[in-house]
Amino acid sequence: MDVTVTHTEGRYEAWAGDRRAGLMDYRDENRLMVITHTEVAPEFEGHGVGGALVRTALDEWRKEGRRVLPLCPFAKGWIERHPDYADLVSRPRS
Repeated sequence: MDVTVTHTEGRYEAWAGDRRAGLMDYRDENRLMVITHTEVAPEFEGHGVGGALVRTALDEWRKEGRRVLPLCPFAKGWIERHPDYADLVSRPRS
């Protein structure tokens, strides 16, 4: 499936043609990117849409020298399955 990921302030969106296939919300807390929610439309589940969202954001944030705090269970699990992104993860403060 061909997916295009776009970015607006606080959100990444995945598009399959003219249909929004998914989204990922985040907050920028002084250059710490807090991923709060990832959602994929049911008809697009299992086609790599969520992974495309997370990967696109993490690749951009890596280039910008930002850190990531994945509060969203999907994003957290995706990063755990892709250890090459583990260096971006900031541990929550105690």
